[in-house]
Amino acid sequence: MISVVLATFNEEKNIQRCLESVKSFADEIIVVDGSSIDETRKIARDLGAEVIKTTNKANFHINKQLAMDNAHGDLILQLDADEVVDKILQRFIKKAHSNVIKRKNHHRQPVAWWLRRKNLFMGQFFKKTGQYPDPIIRLYVNGYAHLPKKDVHEQMRVDGIVAWATGHLIHYANPSFKDYMRKWNTYTSFKAQQLLDANVKINFINSVKYLIWLPTKTFILLFIRHKGFVDKIPGFVFSAMSAFYHPMSYLKLWGKYQK
Repeated sequence: MISVVLATFNEEKNIQRCLESVKSFADEIIVVDGSSIDETRKIARDLGAEVIKTTNKANFHINKQLAMDNAHGDLILQLDADEVVDKILQRFIKKAHSNVIKRKNHHRQPVAWWLRRKNLFMGQFFKKTGQYPDPIIRLYVNGYAHLPKKDVHEQMRVDGIVAWATGHLIHYANPSFKDYMRKWNTYTSFKAQQLLDANVKINFINSVKYLIWLPTKTFILLFIRHKGFVDKIPGFVFSAMSAFYHPMSYLKLWGKYQK
């Protein structure tokens, strides 16, 4: 049995495309929805998903883990609603499941797989900029992986061997700059709260770190080392906004201390 699990919030524009890409292999679809105010839950149910309604958490990995905990399959694929499984990856998942259920045990065998992602940004898919192949662990044997639930960009923790899958997830993350800015604002607000929880203070050393050192380091890493210049204007914009993530998070932290 193969389970596909998602956490959603107001994803009516994306979820049908996502779920239709898994119908050739998914025996079970679990959608944990954070009280969407659009048609997300209805669309998911119409496409055969079991829907669990809950609150929308700032750290949405809490809802992702809830979806994972409710899956019954031998093999579990965790997706975001703005992702699509391509044909090659579909075939790989079916073959991986066939191999998993034939095993007597998982000793010295892969229990999770790295997936490659093609990320859409400002109308084009990244070739570089640290956003391709963008490896992410999303496919795993039930019981062998979990999310730490500490950060919105964390990887799954796996108890065993991790191998590479073939094919791609097609990630329609930011078809427009407006979509990107909406998510960017959410991420910087969450980071500011993390800094507050970690008791990071507003002082000279931290100001140099978050306003100068980290943004400079990030831009050089993405645009130069990871060849963001190959992606032209989208590569430059993504590198610059990723760099500015640190000052904005720090300024939002300063705002929290002013309250």
